[in-house]
Amino acid sequence: MLTAALLLAACGDRERPAAPRPRAQADEPSARETARCHADLRREGVDFKPLPDRELGEGCGVYGAVQLTDIGVPVTGITAMQCGNARAFAAWVRNAVAPAAYQILGSELTRVQGMGTYACRNVAGSGRRSGHATANAVDVGGFTLEDGRTVSVLNDWRSEDPQVQRFFQTIRRSACKRFGTVLTPDYNAAHRDHLHLEADRADFCR
Repeated sequence: MLTAALLLAACGDRERPAAPRPRAQADEPSARETARCHADLRREGVDFKPLPDRELGEGCGVYGAVQLTDIGVPVTGITAMQCGNARAFAAWVRNAVAPAAYQILGSELTRVQGMGTYACRNVAGSGRRSGHATANAVDVGGFTLEDGRTVSVLNDWRSEDPQVQRFFQTIRRSACKRFGTVLTPDYNAAHRDHLHLEADRADFCR
């Protein structure tokens, strides 16, 4: 059963045509796609729990989703996520964020501060459903390092420290290769405190 925690946190998205969006087949991964994704996660040593599909009405629902339980680095603030988005997220944290923290900031990554996955809501200022409405997006607010530092999107995205700038530029470039939509504080004020990562086919990186 999905808990009330699934209803926490989401964000505004990029602008889309202002038309109501009922659930569409494109929002629901096929059983084959989901099974392949599960196999990919297992092969990469990612621990997860498959979640039952849930139709939650008004264009919202959870399909082909998992709960990540161990990706090698603790992650807070995430719940149900479509498996494809979870796969991209786990790979991004393990193969981009963690190495960048160590190589650029000089300290091991010890925690990723998530800010929500599933939430039944619209794109800000539109009548279109957000990627969060089908658990196909994750928001990330910051990163905790072994040396005690916290590097947050809100406070450090425009840091004067060149190493922090390089860290964010590096993980942003990697995210843009792994996710269809990546929204940052450079996009609009709604994203001033987080990165929005969505596994769609939009090829939209701001």
